[in-house]
Amino acid sequence: MKKTVYEALNWASSFLRSHGLEEPAGEWLLRHHLKANRAALLASFHDDMSEDVWLAFKADVERLPSGIPVQHIIGSESFYGRVFSVSGDVLIPRPETEELVEAVLERLEGTERIVDIGTGSGAIAITLQLESPGTEVTAIDLSEKALNVAQENAKTLGATVRFKQGDLCQPVKRECFDVIVSNPPYIPERDRASLAEQVREYEPELALFAGDDGLAVYRRLATELLEHVRDGSLIALEIGAGQGNAVKQLFQEQFPKATIEIRFDINEKDRIVLIDVRL
Repeated sequence: MKKTVYEALNWASSFLRSHGLEEPAGEWLLRHHLKANRAALLASFHDDMSEDVWLAFKADVERLPSGIPVQHIIGSESFYGRVFSVSGDVLIPRPETEELVEAVLERLEGTERIVDIGTGSGAIAITLQLESPGTEVTAIDLSEKALNVAQENAKTLGATVRFKQGDLCQPVKRECFDVIVSNPPYIPERDRASLAEQVREYEPELALFAGDDGLAVYRRLATELLEHVRDGSLIALEIGAGQGNAVKQLFQEQFPKATIEIRFDINEKDRIVLIDVRL
């Protein structure tokens, strides 16, 4: 039985609502299967869908109650106006991280050496390089699989980024940077059970959890980064909500002369720590 685009979207919305899921996921999947942007989707509301497309779309919608993120079905997520490939090997880029990128871009003059520690999909590193082409960007990740995703994104989007595999700063020994940016794991282990299923079950553990209090990686960074900064370097970190003061204190102890700013995100939660290094 044929369905119009409108009928398919209406069915998906009803199905997702009945399962307590967000209805926009249906539109994302429908646009994916029709290979259409939002304007084209709206313009085609009264068009009939082919049976193959309808059945494939229906099957994907029916997968969503299992908890699988819609981005994993589609295989991509938008970040800072670009489409990045994602998989279960990388964290899905979030809108809050765009604010971290924006905070760094505000400070760039265009010739800085930048390192992104824990790059995942490469969203931060690639965006910074493309938005400020004169910069020299290095991206590090412990996961080889994550780096494969990031390298493919860089190739697809035309970004020039040097990729290194290793633990935090280990792959760039004796190198100094003007900007160090990181969105490290920051979820306390004790919060594991309360996480949304699609995060807990489908996103990489390595990118999520950081010890009992969520600060384990920040403690290491505060110490390790001493060898990789110069006077005037910027350290820009994404943090978990409520961690601002604790992260600020960790870095103030290691960089007593630094000016440290905590910024709040669009949801009024502390989300970014900016450390202006003074040695």
